[in-house]
Amino acid sequence: MQDAKWRQLVAGLICMAAISSPQYVWTLFTPTLKGEFGVSAAALQVTFSLLIVLQTVFSPIQGWIAHHIHPRTLIMIGIGLTGLSWVSAASASSLTQLYLFYGGLGGIGTGIVYVGVVALLMQWFPQNRGMAAGAAAAGYGMGAMVTTFPISHFLALWGWRPTLSMFGILMAAVGLGAAYFLKTPARHQEQTNCNQPGYLTPFVLRAPLFWLMFFMMATMATSGLMVTSQLAQIAHDFGVSHLTILGLSALPLAMTLDRIANGLTRPLFGWISDRYGREQTMAFAFALEAIALLCWLGMAHHPVAFVLLSGLVFLGWGEIFSLFPATLTDTFGVRDASRNYGMLYMAQGVGAIFGGPLAAWLHQASTSWYPVFACAIGGDILTAFLALAVLRPMRRHFLQNTPPSV
Repeated sequence: MQDAKWRQLVAGLICMAAISSPQYVWTLFTPTLKGEFGVSAAALQVTFSLLIVLQTVFSPIQGWIAHHIHPRTLIMIGIGLTGLSWVSAASASSLTQLYLFYGGLGGIGTGIVYVGVVALLMQWFPQNRGMAAGAAAAGYGMGAMVTTFPISHFLALWGWRPTLSMFGILMAAVGLGAAYFLKTPARHQEQTNCNQPGYLTPFVLRAPLFWLMFFMMATMATSGLMVTSQLAQIAHDFGVSHLTILGLSALPLAMTLDRIANGLTRPLFGWISDRYGREQTMAFAFALEAIALLCWLGMAHHPVAFVLLSGLVFLGWGEIFSLFPATLTDTFGVRDASRNYGMLYMAQGVGAIFGGPLAAWLHQASTSWYPVFACAIGGDILTAFLALAVLRPMRRHFLQNTPPSV
């Protein structure tokens, strides 16, 4: 049994890594796509927002579908849709088609895989759900570091259409190969997990504490997704996109370091929060991102600083995908944990709207990144304050004054 669950973890991580590129290398395509379709950055970034919004909106729906379709089958369908989204987007002749294929089809596909793998791994690790969720999220956060340099190379060599086609087929092949080995744990184990105490989703959605966590996660998601979706434009505007460090282009190097930091921070801060408390860890990590963004803004013209500080930004951001699920489950229990997290995960969709087209519009309207960064830094500081001053006492009051199960 021990060997089996670790094999499931490896297979799940490969599935997550295979479908991470649509989100994390999108920024490489944006300069070319702006010229191809003759549109503004704000209009183009709607594609990215659609990807994230549909990915997150589908989360609670997938919980219902999972009762009728085997998780492996569902995950394989999601991987197939993700690969198809890139192959289809390669033939897009209008911005609307790009929205439909890259954003719409890709959002549904990646959402199926993301939620499916997290839910499945939490079944295999009932005593270490935080670690399982963090590890799965790390696979998604780090996966694109394998494809960043190759996509950047072929994008310059072949153009965006052949690149999307080739890597769409490749991600589907790798993901489907890994998903074939996924399976659910023994039925008696699943029943044991489901019988544990906790609160059902309708009760959770009526709790002000849930909506405080939703607001905090949406605010933090905004700053990280702003950097994820606009990194190429930021690098171009600060004059470092064509510079090199030790013979490597600064932009893909920064993106690769970002993926490493974005992956490592999830299990790292999950482990720290297990030892020192969820809210304390949140406050530290969110403040770290605010400081990193402030320093990055001041030194972004220097390629080495641009690369290193962008990694530090993601080190302070990516942990939201382990801290918030762990805090949510600590508070509301494991009885309906997958559906509860599916509802909370929708906060990332809200962050995608503010961090994508609205951030691009603010940059376009002000002709400067300073207002955009100011909003992101302010949001980080606000959430760090809320973690200690509001979330911690509210959680303590809830746990002390609410019946143990509903």
